[in-house]
Amino acid sequence: VPSSELQIYTWMDATLKELTSLVKEVYPEARKKGTHFNFAIVFTDLKRPGYRVKEIGSTMSGRKGTDDSMTLQSQKFQIGDYLDIAITPPNRAPPPSGRMRPY
Repeated sequence: VPSSELQIYTWMDATLKELTSLVKEVYPEARKKGTHFNFAIVFTDLKRPGYRVKEIGSTMSGRKGTDDSMTLQSQKFQIGDYLDIAITPPNRAPPPSGRMRPY
């Protein structure tokens, strides 16, 4: 796991906005208005060795968004999975979404 790992104990009905708030409590630099939070579930691949990543949504500090009320359960998060959160400060391009195609 990365050195910046944050362990969060939460419920399956936790929303992405609630998880954003938990991260902001620990990392004050993430509180700046306009900070992007991109969420992905990392889980064990049952068909071959290793892990898979499924991007599930994003939030932004200081703004309401369509993914704010999305829950972990609605995205089929399972106990034992990891949640990867890419935090991008304001005035920087957000990380590319897996939903966008380079062509």
